[in-house]
Amino acid sequence: MPKLDGMKVTVVEHEAEAPLGFLAEWMEGVEFEVVRPYLGDPVPERAADGLIVLGGAMAAWEDEDNPWLPATRALIATAVRDGVPTLGICLGAQLMALACGGAAARGGNGLEIGACAVRALPAAADDAIFSSLTTAVTVHYHQDAITALPAGATLLATGAQYPIQAFRLGDTAWGVQFHPEATPEIFASWTPDEELNLHVRNAEPELRAAWRPVAEAFAAQIHHSIHAHVRGHSA
Repeated sequence: MPKLDGMKVTVVEHEAEAPLGFLAEWMEGVEFEVVRPYLGDPVPERAADGLIVLGGAMAAWEDEDNPWLPATRALIATAVRDGVPTLGICLGAQLMALACGGAAARGGNGLEIGACAVRALPAAADDAIFSSLTTAVTVHYHQDAITALPAGATLLATGAQYPIQAFRLGDTAWGVQFHPEATPEIFASWTPDEELNLHVRNAEPELRAAWRPVAEAFAAQIHHSIHAHVRGHSA
C-alpha cells in the first residue's frame, strides 16, 4: 500500500499498556496525535482527519474514576456526526455505543480472553473496511460488552462468546469488541498466563494476515474523506 502522507489521526489512549501496537506499523504514512488523558492531556472537542479510541481496563461508564470519559464520548459523537472516519477498539467501541445511543454493561458470559475467532456476517461483504474478513482469529481481553447497538448501526461480525464483535455506524465509524492492534508483546503485558500468551504468539501470522488489510482500508477511508472534503470546498 502506498504511503498516505499528510493524514493526521487523533488517538485517545486510556492507559500505557494499551497503545496503538500493530496499527502504528500498518497505517504507514499516518501522523498519530496521541492524547493521553490519564496523564493529564485534555481530550479535544474535535478529531483531526480521523479518530481512533483505544482500549483500557476501565468500564465505559466509570466516569468518576476516569473523568475524561464524558469528553471522550462527546468527541466520538461529534466525529460520527461530522463523518470523520472513526475506529473504536474494545473500550473505544463501548464508548461509541454509549455516545451514540446504544448500551454497554458487564458481560454475562464472563471474560473473553486470548486468541479467539470472530465470524463475518453477510453485511461485512460490502463494508468499506471489513470486506476482506471471513472467519479470523483476533486478540480478546474484555468482560464488559456492548449489549445494544445504536439505532441504525450495522452488525458486521459476531463470535461464540459475545454476539456483538464488530459494527458500523453510519458510513464512516466502526467499533470492534476485540483488539486488532494488540501484538503478542502487548497481550503478554496484560496476563501472565503462559498458555494464552503462547496461543497469541503462535497466531501472529494469522493476526497480521487478517487485520492488516482492515487497518489499511481504514487508512484509505481517511484518505478518501480528506480528498472529498477538499473537493467539496473547491467546487
